[in-house]
Amino acid sequence: MRAGVFDSGVGGLSVLKSLINAKFFDEIIYYGDTARVPYGVKDKQTIVRFSLEALDFFAPHNIDILIVACNTVSAYALKEMQAKSKIPIVGVIEPGVLAVQNKLTHTDSQILVIATRATINSGEYEVRLRKIGFWNLKSLATGLFVPMVEEGILEGVVLESVFEHYFSQITTPPKAIILGCTHFPLIAPALSAYFKHQSILIHSGEAIVEYLQSHLNLTSQGDLKSLQFYASENPAMLTKIAQKWLN
Repeated sequence: MRAGVFDSGVGGLSVLKSLINAKFFDEIIYYGDTARVPYGVKDKQTIVRFSLEALDFFAPHNIDILIVACNTVSAYALKEMQAKSKIPIVGVIEPGVLAVQNKLTHTDSQILVIATRATINSGEYEVRLRKIGFWNLKSLATGLFVPMVEEGILEGVVLESVFEHYFSQITTPPKAIILGCTHFPLIAPALSAYFKHQSILIHSGEAIVEYLQSHLNLTSQGDLKSLQFYASENPAMLTKIAQKWLN
């Protein structure tokens, strides 16, 4: 089975790593729109256009399923992509919400959603969480994390200062933190430490693996036979980062 993984840049590598570990697919093709990252500051029409162009990119590769490893695309363009495609297309927001439902036993638990401005403005996480009974929600646009991850700043004083900038008003660690951008799992160890390891971190990669198991009945097929990387700009840089992050 051949899967495509699409992200606006390198952040989707966090989802890719989870998919590789799950061993669902014989072949995976990763495409990062690195020339136009970040998507999280762009308007809906632009996000939809870029996403449909990414769908066109995958057409000649004859994939069996497309994983949209970008919360912003999942929030704004997933329906348009699904309407245009004959293969299954799965985003990361629904799996993330289901992961919250599976991990939290009390609906009054405080949940913090962090994501790009576009994802937060879409309200997708909040709407879906409220439908299943979670109302104690706080959402923060934390877009500075995206360029920091792209630059490889995953720990240290600079990242700590950005944590303070965003989270200084949060006096009690939330029960769960939804990492609403696939870049964010790469700073998860530092983020967990900032909140004194008292918060459950909802990781898009782990959530989508659970979703594929439960909703599409995918199971381990053995080791990956082929992994290809493509980028709209500087594919060598993407491959280099992938080699580092994927070990």
